[in-house]
Amino acid sequence: MTSSWVASRLGVRLADGSRPAGAGLSSLVGLAVRRNPRRAHLLVSAVLGKHIPTDPRLVYGSGLLLGELVRARLRGEEAVHPGSLLSDALDGVPGAAAGLRDLMRAPRVPADAIVLGYAETATALGHSVADALDGACYLHSTRRPVPGFAAYGGFEEEHSHATSHLLLPADAGMLDRDVPVVLVDDELSTGRTVVNTIQALHAVRPRGHYVLAALVDLRGEADRARMDDLAGRLGTRIDAVALAGGHVELPEGVLEAGRALVAGLSGGSSGPGEGASLGEGTFGVSRVALDWPAGVPDGGRHGFLPAHRDLLEKDLARMAGRVAAGLGDASRVLVLGFEELMYAPLRLAEALADALPGVDVRYSTTTRSPVLAVDDPGYAIRTRLVFPSHDDPADGQGERYAYNVAPGLGQRGFDRIVFVVDDVGDTEALAGGLLERLRALAPVLVATVPSHRRGL
Repeated sequence: MTSSWVASRLGVRLADGSRPAGAGLSSLVGLAVRRNPRRAHLLVSAVLGKHIPTDPRLVYGSGLLLGELVRARLRGEEAVHPGSLLSDALDGVPGAAAGLRDLMRAPRVPADAIVLGYAETATALGHSVADALDGACYLHSTRRPVPGFAAYGGFEEEHSHATSHLLLPADAGMLDRDVPVVLVDDELSTGRTVVNTIQALHAVRPRGHYVLAALVDLRGEADRARMDDLAGRLGTRIDAVALAGGHVELPEGVLEAGRALVAGLSGGSSGPGEGASLGEGTFGVSRVALDWPAGVPDGGRHGFLPAHRDLLEKDLARMAGRVAAGLGDASRVLVLGFEELMYAPLRLAEALADALPGVDVRYSTTTRSPVLAVDDPGYAIRTRLVFPSHDDPADGQGERYAYNVAPGLGQRGFDRIVFVVDDVGDTEALAGGLLERLRALAPVLVATVPSHRRGL
């Protein structure tokens, strides 16, 4: 991954630790600089599919691999090890990403649990973990209040740019079962977010077992002691699993240095790579009717059950075929998801990659997270598209971003872009904002998924 630019300017460095899945911290993440006064750096995952367009089979396979670590911990078994498949896939070895995905989705003894993923970055990751457990119910937090759904609880993500999380289950009973709770995030930095979550959940219904699952675990000794203390005070068990461990070395004054670096490079607006030159041509926008399966939620915002999973699996290849028919002779395709809507576009992208073996299919999503873009090979966020929000968010209108979608210097662009959005976000603001930015890069195919509503 790309960390040298940040290391040379801010002195932030990644130190590898445990490698339970065969890949180290510095292979799984790179570094970028946040536009956030609370935290100078951003870990940019190579397997999350949020900021970096990635083979969707690597993204889904990594999520299933994390779920296998959870399943083994819940059942007291040895986890199935991927051998070199994860590290090979990260290195771009042909067939390794599909091999990892196929190994991890092989049938195993299920584990019953409630899986909770954190918005926005871990919504698909949490869903993938739930898939690996087979019998698990899944719910992710959301920053979008929805009429008709009462909040079960909320918690705070203290370092985030947007901290309010809501749990909005269609049936609160799914959270009241006496089974372990698995909390899934892309990284465990200090563990404060999960401490807040466990305390909030335990106050409503005490649990005997919690499992924290993350792609990378960066906690220090004091953070781990705080978690042990919480488990003792609550009289519960708290375990943690991750694909890799390690820590981030932060020099003194890194927050101030980060602010100064952002200000100096951006001049208050855009820095190298931030304008993302869009070229001369303007391409078309077309639409594809997915015929999303009736009764299947668009994701885990209000809960996703094993029965929903079975229905979706039956229709993925059919929907991917509809997308493929609208791509023409594309050779490099990006399937772009929309903020919290990560799982549906991920699974469509994965099925599309299987259907079109000669096409380079990549997957990423838009985000609320403001990050500095610098078009340098040693930096993880090369280009940035900026556009207005388009789903009438509860916290008001604001900027949104798509990273590494526009080609940087010396990088290939995409010759087709498939944008997957829910119907709440399919608005005039989308047409006049993000779609205008995307169609300056390549022909765009829009696939709209129906948002789950009360009674549907």
